[in-house]
Amino acid sequence: MRLIYLAAVYLAAPVISVMLAARGLRDRSYWRNFGERFGLGSPFAGFPIWVHAVSVGEVQAAATLVMALRDRYPHIPVLVTTFTPTGAARARALFRATAEVRYLPFDLPGSVRRFLDRTRPRLAVIMETELWPNLYRQCRLRRIPLVIASARLSRRSTDRYRHLGALFKETVAGGVVVAAQGEGDAERFRALGAAAERTHVTGNLKFDFTLPPDVEERGKALRGQYASNRTVWVAGSTHGGVEEEAVLAAQRQVGAAHSGALLVLAPRHPNRFAEVASWLERQGTAFTRRSQTSAVNSATEAPNVLLLDTLGELLYFYAAADVAFVGGSLAPIGGHNLLEPAALGLPVLTGPNNSNGEDVARLLLDCGAAEIVRNGTQLGSRVAELLSNRALRMEMGSQGRAAIERNRGALEKLMTLIDSLLG
Repeated sequence: MRLIYLAAVYLAAPVISVMLAARGLRDRSYWRNFGERFGLGSPFAGFPIWVHAVSVGEVQAAATLVMALRDRYPHIPVLVTTFTPTGAARARALFRATAEVRYLPFDLPGSVRRFLDRTRPRLAVIMETELWPNLYRQCRLRRIPLVIASARLSRRSTDRYRHLGALFKETVAGGVVVAAQGEGDAERFRALGAAAERTHVTGNLKFDFTLPPDVEERGKALRGQYASNRTVWVAGSTHGGVEEEAVLAAQRQVGAAHSGALLVLAPRHPNRFAEVASWLERQGTAFTRRSQTSAVNSATEAPNVLLLDTLGELLYFYAAADVAFVGGSLAPIGGHNLLEPAALGLPVLTGPNNSNGEDVARLLLDCGAAEIVRNGTQLGSRVAELLSNRALRMEMGSQGRAAIERNRGALEKLMTLIDSLLG
């Protein structure tokens, strides 16, 4: 099985490299530090604690951990790796002088060896579910302690890994410490081969995030800038095709019920900003772009769609809004971060596809902080209803905030495990 896996990754790496290079024709960030994907790069100064977060959502979840590591171990440098350019950009924005940011290499034996030779981590913390056999094997051979933090494993993934035989059993069984989100995740990791004595339930690190201290102030400023006299809803982290078509259809419905209501449309991927702008033009939709305008705060002055085509501002637009829809959930993507709008006290709407965060979605749905919509008609109807009912908005927002508070505590449990590994 290992030989089959090696053959697969050697065949896949050139294909993925070409795909990434091709994307770089439109977005040059895909070309930045490309050699790191093969384990190249300058030697790292010191022996860091290494945290891997594959993309934007995991980077955001890792933020509290990275800050806690620097506070508790100020003499130990921190290295953060990610795989996507958007994840790298978010990590650099979040951590700046706190941690060095690099790409994780492909899971090729030579690339992994070069990466570990150059970085020499004293501890590896892998966020959520990133099981790379060659990487884990090299960590085991080099006696680098490895923790899977906020570990989650769906039943479908478990079945898929088990069908691959001993390869993934060896991956998680070789001294790996599993800090699982829930008991179900822990049990599935044990079934895959993780040692029972090294598998712990610590909770979901995503609940331990802290909002920026200026988030409400900046939200009020944006509200004043764009919508001081009208209602606002945000469609965050959206994807093209059926999802954004549904959002635009919903906005037409909302506008009929609430004259001048503003939709803030925030595509998930920055390389789609121009594409979405062109699509809105083809749809005959009057809109303005965040990057090109300063103030359009009344229904008579500007279009009722604002395209959020800047990085790092979605949270602040949530803080400016009355209702939030979180994307990747009407499309078969698996959903994105429901916690940020819930923590800000917004009623949260989501599509039915939330496999990327089933536990979070179920928690918010069960307590009444979130609701599922299945198409543009349902989305438009529910947004319009919520914009008309302030008491219901406040109740849903209150339930969301309370649910998040009840589920905090994963960070300290994880730090206890890390303390024991660092001695």
